[in-house]
Parts: sequence; C-alpha cells; structure tokens
Amino acid sequence: MPMIARVLITPEAFDVVEDLKEKHGPLMFHQSGGCCDGSSPMCFEKGEFRTGSSDVCLGTVAGCDFWMSKDQFEYWKHTQLTVDVTPGRGASFSLEIPLGLRFLIRSKVFTDEEEVQLEPLRYSE
Repeated sequence: MPMIARVLITPEAFDVVEDLKEKHGPLMFHQSGGCCDGSSPMCFEKGEFRTGSSDVCLGTVAGCDFWMSKDQFEYWKHTQLTVDVTPGRGASFSLEIPLGLRFLIRSKVFTDEEEVQLEPLRYSE
C-alpha cells in the first residue's frame, strides 16, 4: 500500500524553490503558526532556523524538509498541505520575499482511507 504524503508542492512553487536553491544552497521550510504571516510557510537556508522538540517534520518538498510547530500541527494534522506561491509581499524573513512573491498553503482534508496510509512524521533531534 503506497504511503500518502502529508505535504506537496505546486509546479510553480517548485520552480521558485529551485531558483532559491541556486542562490542560497540547501533550504528548509518552517510553519510556526500565529497570526498574519506567522502562519505562512517560511523558506530558510537549511539550518538557519533551528528546529527543536516543539517541531515536527511533515515530509520533504522539492528536496526541502517541511517543519511545523507541534501546536500548529494539531490544527493541520487531518489535512494534506500543498505549498504554493503567489505574487505579493509577505511580512516575514522568508527567502522568496525579495522576489515579490510569497509562499502559502492550500489544504484538503484527508479521507479516512488516506489517514491510515500517511507517511510517518519525523521529530527534531
């Protein structure tokens, strides 16, 4: 039985990530929660954002680990997340901001059948 990914990425967002990797090297995503842009996925150089015991890794998109705070994950655990990109300026330190773009999340609720096939989570060491 194939595993279901918890997080995906659109082709448009994938292309932005590839461009950012050329400029910055390996990358990672983190979504912390909070209000406004605090709940948007943020893209950092890998290791620039320190994950800890309050974070969980949902999977990998475009070769980048996607981390989320455990508190935020409690709200999103029943949904498949898709990283997308849109024109506009977010109010964060995410690497795409100088490009006049911002990452965002689209989501869909898992079916009961999908819930039993989800990829396992990873935790920070």
